[in-house]
Amino acid sequence: MEVSNDVEKIAQLQQKIELLKKEIAKVIVGQDEVVEAIILSILSKGHSLLIGVPGLAKTMIIKTIAEVVALSFNRIQFTPDLMPSDITGSEILDEDPITKKKGFRFISGPIFANIVLADEINRTPPKTQAALLEAMQENKVTNAGTTYNLPQPFFVLATQNPIEQEGTYPLPEAQLDRFMFSIKLDYPSYEEEFKIVEQTYQRENVQLQKVFNAIEIKNYQELIKKIPVSENVIKFAVEKVRMTRPEFNKENELISNNVRWGAGPRASIFLVTAAKTLAAINGELTPSIEHIKKVANYVLRHRIILNFNAEAEGLTSDYIINQLFEK
Repeated sequence: MEVSNDVEKIAQLQQKIELLKKEIAKVIVGQDEVVEAIILSILSKGHSLLIGVPGLAKTMIIKTIAEVVALSFNRIQFTPDLMPSDITGSEILDEDPITKKKGFRFISGPIFANIVLADEINRTPPKTQAALLEAMQENKVTNAGTTYNLPQPFFVLATQNPIEQEGTYPLPEAQLDRFMFSIKLDYPSYEEEFKIVEQTYQRENVQLQKVFNAIEIKNYQELIKKIPVSENVIKFAVEKVRMTRPEFNKENELISNNVRWGAGPRASIFLVTAAKTLAAINGELTPSIEHIKKVANYVLRHRIILNFNAEAEGLTSDYIINQLFEK
């Protein structure tokens, strides 16, 4: 890193993040941790899975963030009859108005946006889920042998309803692993809910200031990529991830008795990447072990697969993670 120049850029990023949060707060009441987690994942070049019951303003949060960072936004409502081409796009037979020659022309689907909200991803069959997840992984779409690059930056937020199981197709563990973060939305506090209701009848059209643009976000993503990480921080992240695997942690009864599958190496990478981003938005030049701890639940909760014993005991992956990181 060019230290003096990058120190200035990180300080500038911290100021912009504070301004970004203030602008979002004009529309969104509370949900501070959720908003920060989404910002972290965007700056980390990662995708997120958002889990919460209906009515918690998931769509509004994403639309507001997209507006404040001046990025294009599309929402896809996943349904049982949604086809892969409804997401990625398809070819149509078209006629040239001048030459009158007929040919196929690709019509891009809603995935061609900077921020894509995949609403209720578990309500559509695996074939359609796979089309979205492939685009997330490759950052491109292939149709009839032609490859189309997706706009950059590109970020997918998929939502799941945790209380509705009928007519759903849960994401397999291998596909869940492609999401950098799993973010939980909880009900607002009494004060927050009161303010939400109050603002519903008082608030007029709110003018939001643009804080970032696409080029700035890409530049900050590259800046964060260059941030150095000490060996002890990497060691801590890798050791904690390996401890989630029963075969490597047989002496720990909490893990061996309750965990079916632990997190893979991608979790170690995401832990360090998210810690770097968290450090940067806080104006720090390198991540610490505390930064790893703060992002651990986001990165690991959907990568730790519990067994029947844990479910019978009412344990959650968050509980397992908290116990591991407290020791």
